[in-house]
Amino acid sequence: MRPPEFWSAAASGRDAALALRTLLAPVSWAYAWGAQQRQRTTVSRHAPVPVICVGNLTVGGAGKTPIARAIRAKLGPNAHLLSRGYGGRLQGPLRVTPDMDAREVGDEPLLHAADGPAWIARDRLAGALAAAQAGAHAIVMDDGHQNPALAKDVSIIVIDPAFGIGNGAVFPAGPLRERLQDGLRRTDAAVILYNTAGVSPAAQDWLAGFTKPVLAARLVPTAEVPTGKLLAFAGLARPEKFFDTLAGMGGKIEEAVPFGDHHAYAEHELALLAQMAQERGAQLITTEKDAARLSQEWRARVAILPVAAQFDDQAALSTLLEPIRASMSAHAL
Repeated sequence: MRPPEFWSAAASGRDAALALRTLLAPVSWAYAWGAQQRQRTTVSRHAPVPVICVGNLTVGGAGKTPIARAIRAKLGPNAHLLSRGYGGRLQGPLRVTPDMDAREVGDEPLLHAADGPAWIARDRLAGALAAAQAGAHAIVMDDGHQNPALAKDVSIIVIDPAFGIGNGAVFPAGPLRERLQDGLRRTDAAVILYNTAGVSPAAQDWLAGFTKPVLAARLVPTAEVPTGKLLAFAGLARPEKFFDTLAGMGGKIEEAVPFGDHHAYAEHELALLAQMAQERGAQLITTEKDAARLSQEWRARVAILPVAAQFDDQAALSTLLEPIRASMSAHAL
């Protein structure tokens, strides 16, 4: 799914679709009420080890996965990663290995499995229990801020500063998964994830009343950006974020082709992309997440831009994670 233009705060004129937003308002109220009731009526249960949730407030990607990977790396090898396995057929709980198929377990879990122990589970509590039983001293959950079934010890939201909260309306009139004040009330820290290292942090106006820590992080390449012309493609909630990141890192993008989030690439689509690249004398390039959905044959023909989230203030991140570290140390005794 590609987010509609009217979800953007910058939308104006016809793109703002004011009439459509007005028609959708009652549905948004019902959606917000349902989300609020779910939080109020669900009894949250604690895992036997601490849980840190990396989520967001909006539909689609804000950069949760690179932040979750960075936090897990900070906590060490005894921290296991838990995700829903969106886009995969299997329900879990299941421990994921890097050689599994994205059609079975989803694309993001394969990235996490390359870093260390990773699990998928539609039932987050069951997944947390399975991870703890397998030796996890802490659990980093990729997404799940709106899921109250599993109690969180630390809840972090990730923000794409180019999108923020869009038009500020709740789905489907806007991108918010719940009312802003409800989501922020359960948040222990916010991370603003910038595309490149050359951008100075800028405050998000809607965070003005938020009194918890606000950290800045940036996407940095972990490999050299290919030289020469590039034909970039990506199936993300906001593919433009990848294209901007690639350009900001010096990539010479000849053409950028966006697809919907978690797009399952068909053979004819990849063949067309390869033909376009050949005609332009360009190299195909995509994200690690997209590459996880390609066959081995196509993966060998496409350049991949691996990136990692790098926090500006490592001391602030360490302070935020200190209670988790202390609990992990106690658990190891």
